[in-house]
Amino acid sequence: MLTTTMRDARERDLTAKKREVPNEFDEVAPTYDLLTGMNPGYHRHLRMSAQRLGLTQSSPRILDLCCGTGLSTEAISAVYPNARIVALDASRGMLDAARRKPALRDVTLVHGDAMDPRAAGIDGTFDGILMAYGIRNVPAIDPCLANLRTLLAPGAPIAFHEYSVKDSRRARAIWDAVCWGIIVPGGLLTAPKSSIYRYLHASVRDFDGVRAFEARLRRAGFDQVRTEPMDGWQRRVLHTFLARRPG
Repeated sequence: MLTTTMRDARERDLTAKKREVPNEFDEVAPTYDLLTGMNPGYHRHLRMSAQRLGLTQSSPRILDLCCGTGLSTEAISAVYPNARIVALDASRGMLDAARRKPALRDVTLVHGDAMDPRAAGIDGTFDGILMAYGIRNVPAIDPCLANLRTLLAPGAPIAFHEYSVKDSRRARAIWDAVCWGIIVPGGLLTAPKSSIYRYLHASVRDFDGVRAFEARLRRAGFDQVRTEPMDGWQRRVLHTFLARRPG
């Protein structure tokens, strides 16, 4: 059992690593799509989360946070082909990869911190926000959520496409097996100098359980909070957390 001192030290270490995540992603950007392509449900699950936003506007304005190489952006565009998309990421390397994709030529790509998108020049409000594989990586989740709520139009939805395994022993066992059997070895082959995939394993293990994150969203001022599951091996491992700004 971890003592309070050990837990505090581990939390400080993980927070420090979170601040290095953008630099780590710069390292793996050239091979990131190759590794994610090994997951047969990766793209389909992103589209599921985008669809769960449930937007009905003819040309919705959508913010894609932690867009990386643009895989989540492509999912949004596939579901909402007339959307006006702004996509933000803190890694210049990942954004450079996104900019090279012809499918994203009409997307506004912004370098900035998801903790405070307005500081990167993103203004106005959005009809929907998708944040894929990002919320567990921010150094301070609660201030981030408070900032994101102000970016939504009244009544608009937000979706967090995110791993959460803390509530399920089975989900933790599956996550451990996939990480050490596939993701970490794949990372060593495609980006041997980076530790990002070992960090990935620890960050998911550390992140809120489903009910805890739902409670966090409510405390941040969101309503209509609910969680939708994925299918396949990622059932109980990967989720769509949904909420709305009241209005």
